[in-house]
Amino acid sequence: MAIIKASESILSIMLMILLGSFLNSRHWFDGDCPNLLVKLVVNISLPALMIYNMMSNFGKDDLLTAGNALIVPSLSMLLCYLMSIFVAHILNINPSRRGAFRSMFFNSNTIFMGLPINMALFGEKSLPYVLFYYVVNSFFFWTLGVSEIKKDGTVNGAHTPAKAVFSIDTVRKILSPPLIGLLTALMLILLNISLPDFLMDTLKNLGNLTTPLSMIFIGITISAVNIRNIRFNKEMAALLIGRFIIAPLTILLLSNVFYIPKLMRDVFVIQAAMPVMTNTAIISKAYGADSEYVAIMITLTTLAILLVIPLYMLVLNYV
Repeated sequence: MAIIKASESILSIMLMILLGSFLNSRHWFDGDCPNLLVKLVVNISLPALMIYNMMSNFGKDDLLTAGNALIVPSLSMLLCYLMSIFVAHILNINPSRRGAFRSMFFNSNTIFMGLPINMALFGEKSLPYVLFYYVVNSFFFWTLGVSEIKKDGTVNGAHTPAKAVFSIDTVRKILSPPLIGLLTALMLILLNISLPDFLMDTLKNLGNLTTPLSMIFIGITISAVNIRNIRFNKEMAALLIGRFIIAPLTILLLSNVFYIPKLMRDVFVIQAAMPVMTNTAIISKAYGADSEYVAIMITLTTLAILLVIPLYMLVLNYV
């Protein structure tokens, strides 16, 4: 039953992705339309979804006992980052995309893919754990991940100004509208403040836009990649192993060291097994790194979850 439910959930997600891809092929999203979708999700629907679901599913006592919710994903990503350095060295990956490889190895698409998939698999009660993982993932991406991608830009001759890993710009990126929404919800919960029903209903309706808009955007991103440019090689194999085996495995191992509830563990495993983070392509383009290489990896790993997630749902039932 678990693998059937997971397969149906992923198929539902994939249908929305295919819709986005089809509509893009019909030129529905010319010009700045894809950026508009991103702005709607990141600045409006996602913060609303976070506030509504956190306040609906999480209490003050839950927050005070959720310390390991940050420790486990933090250690997992740190281990994967260190492993990415080793793997990149062993495989002698081209210096012009070594940083992007490392960033993709330890960061996952926790919002555009992770959030709707977890909600489809586990329901709204999974959202708080999705958000905890998202906080850690965002911190590591906008610090270590972006720092690594910048190195590729330097190799490619972009000559981007050197910036410290921890800078004002980094803080601004980490404090994104979704994270501000999460922090707002946490503050309201800790202060025992309830929002009126009409406001909660508004937040719920706006939040419901998140999944379809996110999946349509992923479809647009995939349709822009020339599939004929995809040539399977050792780098792709290593990245697939990193994303879909090593990252989830570290979560499983760490969850035996630091006790966390089963639902939290399962959500973290699925989050760790998500495709490459979409922001990686945007940052790669901005810093003169190999953005086409990144886009291909986003496409490949996004398509791969159709097989990966049902298998993990089966595994999680037995461990």
